[in-house]
Amino acid sequence: MAVDDPLLGHGRQVIVREDWLRLTEEPILEPKLPIIDPHHHLWQRAEGSYLLPELLADANSGHDIRGTIFVQCGEMYRSAGPEEEKSLGETEFVTGIAAMSASGRHGKTRACAGIIGMVDLTLGERIDPLLEAHKAAAGGRFCGIRNRTAWHPSPDVTSNLVSPPPGPLENPAFHDGARRLAKHGLPLDVWAYHTQLPHVIALARAVPELTVVVDHVGGPLGIGPFAGRQAEVFPEWKKLMLALAELPNVVVKLGGLTMYVTGFHFHRRPKPPGSEELATTWRPYIETCIDVFGADRCMFESNFPVDKGMCSYPVLWNALKRLASGAGVAEKAALFSGTAMRVYKLGKLPEALQVDF
Repeated sequence: MAVDDPLLGHGRQVIVREDWLRLTEEPILEPKLPIIDPHHHLWQRAEGSYLLPELLADANSGHDIRGTIFVQCGEMYRSAGPEEEKSLGETEFVTGIAAMSASGRHGKTRACAGIIGMVDLTLGERIDPLLEAHKAAAGGRFCGIRNRTAWHPSPDVTSNLVSPPPGPLENPAFHDGARRLAKHGLPLDVWAYHTQLPHVIALARAVPELTVVVDHVGGPLGIGPFAGRQAEVFPEWKKLMLALAELPNVVVKLGGLTMYVTGFHFHRRPKPPGSEELATTWRPYIETCIDVFGADRCMFESNFPVDKGMCSYPVLWNALKRLASGAGVAEKAALFSGTAMRVYKLGKLPEALQVDF
């Protein structure tokens, strides 16, 4: 059970131990390959904050990280005002971080060049002014929405959200909100466990004009009732991912496989895994996604600092580079930067990276 693990902290996420991570270091592979990291978080917590200094320390650890995209995590919400407007505080907070990075005083990486925020898609017509407010607050960086959707009936399967069923993915109002989101030209990130993928399939079919970005390779579970059963879960997960791949409006983020919920408990070892072991562990999931979606519908992600509880930033990107070692130049460009740039329209933003990919 998750509660028995002393290395778990807030939201049942593995506590980051920098001294432990330093026990495994290795040379950077393909250090000149440009990377857009399309999925990370920022937060201030007593057990370990992850703000601009910590993000840039990782981004500057050897790989060529040109820019990043922040994804909502419920941080710095407004303490007062209408409930549906409180998430504007997170967008305002991240915009400040992005402005600091855009000054150039903190190096070449443009942190939070894109911001994926939170607007409750079940709010009906109130969604439209809220989206406009987030766009205005972000100064041209607002590039998507993510709602809190990950849920499983077992109390031992949690990451960020604990709520009673049915979750928002099954709510007809959520589909209506998704249609409104599509009219704004914004994609929807969805963090769902593999058991919820039928609801994601139904959503993508119901709103074909919406780009649906499936986070963390579709959330294959390995804790609670799925503990030690990755081999049994894999074929069911693969079947659902094949169904998602048939829908042209679905894109997938490749990463998140060192979250606690996946059940690969590297954090319990005397030293962290190296990139070869990570690549071997992740290969069935990553290669399946690339094979069925194609590189132009896949993007590598870090999911830091959540995944940092089990591996370091340099080792994570080394592992992803190993997994892409057989890809051609165009495929690598898509996986490491191009798909993210296109899906989140970074090339059209004032804060876009003026680099040749």
